[in-house]
Amino acid sequence: MLERLTIKNYALIDSLELEFREGLTILTGETGAGKSIMLGALSLLLGGRADTRVISDGGSKSIVEALFAEVDLELKEYFDRNDLEWNDGYVIIRREIAQNGRSRAFINDRPVTLGILSQLSEQLIDIHSQHANARINDPQVQLEIIDVMADNDSLRKDYLEEFASYVNLRSRIHRLRDNIEKARENSEFMRFQLEQLNKLNPKRGELEQIEARFELLSDADDIKERMAAVASLLGGYDNGVLDRLGEVRSLVSGIDMKMFESEQEGPAIAERLEQSVIELKDICESFEDFAASIDSDPAALARTSERMNQYYDAVKRFRVKNADELVDLRDQLQEKLRAIDYGDSELPELEREYKAKGKVLKERADLLSASRHRAAQDFSAILNETARPLGLKNMEFGVSFQLGKLTPQGQDRVEFICYFNKNQLPGPVAKIASGGEISRLMLSLKRILASRMHLPTIIFDEVDTGVSGEIADKMGEMMVAMSRDMQVMTITHLPQVAAKGRSHFKVYKRDGDDKTNTHVRELTPEERVREIAGMMSGTNVTEAALGNARDLLKNSATG
Repeated sequence: MLERLTIKNYALIDSLELEFREGLTILTGETGAGKSIMLGALSLLLGGRADTRVISDGGSKSIVEALFAEVDLELKEYFDRNDLEWNDGYVIIRREIAQNGRSRAFINDRPVTLGILSQLSEQLIDIHSQHANARINDPQVQLEIIDVMADNDSLRKDYLEEFASYVNLRSRIHRLRDNIEKARENSEFMRFQLEQLNKLNPKRGELEQIEARFELLSDADDIKERMAAVASLLGGYDNGVLDRLGEVRSLVSGIDMKMFESEQEGPAIAERLEQSVIELKDICESFEDFAASIDSDPAALARTSERMNQYYDAVKRFRVKNADELVDLRDQLQEKLRAIDYGDSELPELEREYKAKGKVLKERADLLSASRHRAAQDFSAILNETARPLGLKNMEFGVSFQLGKLTPQGQDRVEFICYFNKNQLPGPVAKIASGGEISRLMLSLKRILASRMHLPTIIFDEVDTGVSGEIADKMGEMMVAMSRDMQVMTITHLPQVAAKGRSHFKVYKRDGDDKTNTHVRELTPEERVREIAGMMSGTNVTEAALGNARDLLKNSATG
């Protein structure tokens, strides 16, 4: 239940803190006193649109905060799922609007998105305004009401999962058909491209090898001459490096190097010199072999040049970045053409699966429809029975069903129809009901839904508009009955309803030196008598009106 409401710097409200109790709470006040301002502030906690025009002080932010006590333990799962701090027994939700228009939302002092805030607050409080009366004509809202009555969450979940699978498969089939069609349009060109690539037969890394061989063949004579010169300098007998090293080795052999190497670590100099001679001989032989392997072959050079140019031309013609991408392109073309040649074999299988899923989906839709039809019959009977004591003794309410195409909500199109007078043809509620009739119908509907939805708090904004006398008294009794299972608050102009409240708050304006503010305070028993007397007689409260007010309060308390 809503235990405390705090509003700061919002429209005409400077600062307001109210504490509420269980049962039926009455809010009264003259037109324009600010009752709708309170509801506007509360709507912010339900995720309503923030407007900087509500900030009464240009330099401060607006704050609306509500404390809900005796919170159902079932909500803990929602807190855990959204990583929110759970406090046993109460929840504090807050909305702040800065002067620059930025809005922030909090649950138990933790910042949250508006989506998370609204999802939680909708499970804590319901505000029934005049706008809600208009929403009853929305087919989607009507379907949601029937689903609440049907308690068909599991059926709707099963249907929605099957519907999503059905739609995904349909999209897959459409994509495959489009791909096949597009591929067929370009198949001849793709086959020509594949033929050209197969003729080239590109291999990864081949171009790099060809370019290296082309460079070798292009400079074969110069390279061969240089390698021969290197081999001659190393191994030639006319003062070649190896010949001079041989002389060095002979000279060193006549010296006892041990005298100089007694403390030296590692191989002796003579051994190192011998290793150098062996290594240089190997290098010299390698250069001789390289030089011998080089053959200045103009024909080989021409073949290499032609192959290299084929690669260059293909890279340019097929608009790829490098030669290796030619291999990727060939593989892609082969895959696309394979899809064209063999894709039709996959399509029939998917279409058979799609047909089977459609059948299952229709069966789920039929089950959902059946639950709605049963609920609609029960709902109509209960609503007729609930509304007739409110002066709608001739009312007959029903739900019209039509089958439509399958949507995420199922196949049903519903419409609430009724008539209120004998010999009247039934029609849509919006076209048949007067203002007073729609008010009584909506109160009856809320009476039924509240028990099904387990809402802890509901606020009525002048739901008794258009009624008076005995009917107003009956509507008040209905609110009292609702308040035995939940917290009910109602804004009313009817003394018959106001007298039935367990607590009574008055909304009023007060002019200050430079501004007008809205105030709210709970009335004492005597103040309440005077308030109800004023609702009965107007500005001039007579002793007779005061007596009638006391009688009305006494009868309501004992009734």
